[in-house]
Amino acid sequence: MTTETEHVEAEAGRKAGSLIYRQKLTTRLTHWLWVISLFFMLLSGLQIFMARPDLYIGQQSGFGFDNTVLSIGSVRIEGEWQGRTTLFGESFDTTGWLGLVPQGDQMARKAFPGWMTVPGNRDLATGRVVHFFFAWVLVATLLVWLVASLANRHLRDLIPTLSDLKRLPGDVADHLRLRFPHHGRYNVLQKLSYAGVLFVALPVMILTGLTMSPGVVAEAPFLLDLFGGRQTARTIHFVVMLALVLFFIVHLAMVLLAGPLNELRSIITGWYRTDTESRT
Repeated sequence: MTTETEHVEAEAGRKAGSLIYRQKLTTRLTHWLWVISLFFMLLSGLQIFMARPDLYIGQQSGFGFDNTVLSIGSVRIEGEWQGRTTLFGESFDTTGWLGLVPQGDQMARKAFPGWMTVPGNRDLATGRVVHFFFAWVLVATLLVWLVASLANRHLRDLIPTLSDLKRLPGDVADHLRLRFPHHGRYNVLQKLSYAGVLFVALPVMILTGLTMSPGVVAEAPFLLDLFGGRQTARTIHFVVMLALVLFFIVHLAMVLLAGPLNELRSIITGWYRTDTESRT
């Protein structure tokens, strides 16, 4: 919640066309908690995935089923090991990146290099502890953000309206020309991407994670029907993780292109500098 002084300063800044108070405290705190949580969940999740680096569609997996969509491993060819990744039946040599990776002065037969996992060595138990801890931090943060955003009306700033959608072609054109106006409001592409992450990707990530838990599905078996089986849920979980990584890369690129100092000041202090032509 903003103070009366902050409201006065924000109004003065708006009239002057300089600084406006754009990001409330709860928005800034939850943003950075999400960054930390998702970072550790990604690296610990890869540690867990490394124990069985294969993805399937359906309820079951094993030698009697032909439902593998991704497999990361290694094969021995003419006496030498080679990293091999298979995606939808097509195999690729991924030596040095996946399947056979550097470890010290040698090459190790494991799915991911140490810098991509937490912990860096093979340690499934620790990876699970880290992953589940930050998963619950993520859930708690999402709930806090939702309640706070309903209370301070920040939530309505993220829901695209019909008029927003009508501006979508122009907004896409501006982004393609690398034109990023600083008017202090979320553009339609931001609204669509943020809403997609907060209301689709994160809930799906949480629900598919729960579906992989035998204890949870024993109490809520409908989750298996919802996601088409435990193995399908695991695959969806992995795909959503990749989508979130892609979102992070694009998000970071937009911050750099739009003016990193202004964008970082907004998400750290709450204050955002507008363009001269956006003065009201």
